[in-house]
Amino acid sequence: MPFLFTILVIALMVGALVDIIKRDDAQVRYLPKMAWIVIVILLPLIGSLLWFAIGREYSEAGLRIPRMRASAPPTSSRPAPAPAMPIDTRSTEQQIADLDREIEEWRLRQEIEKRRGENGDASAGPGSVQI
Repeated sequence: MPFLFTILVIALMVGALVDIIKRDDAQVRYLPKMAWIVIVILLPLIGSLLWFAIGREYSEAGLRIPRMRASAPPTSSRPAPAPAMPIDTRSTEQQIADLDREIEEWRLRQEIEKRRGENGDASAGPGSVQI
């Protein structure tokens, strides 16, 4: 019986070594190929089992293992509406002219407030309205 176990371990080790050597570097996970070869040679049973369990990259065409996938939110059949374009139809020059008028208005308001302060009109503070 021990003889049969030894033969099986050696066969598993040889199979793992052949599989490691024939694999491309992109199909080997977690360690480089040379490290897997050393592990399989030094620890034949454990190294071979580890190789087939975690070190080997299985292709999608092989054994299909059902996996739980994150459920995606339900999508509607119609595409999302395009963002609305601004309705401002003024040209750039018109927008700049409007901004210039606003700046001039604020400058005049500051000048009025400054003159009210110079005249000593205490009841008419900034933002107060007189009737």
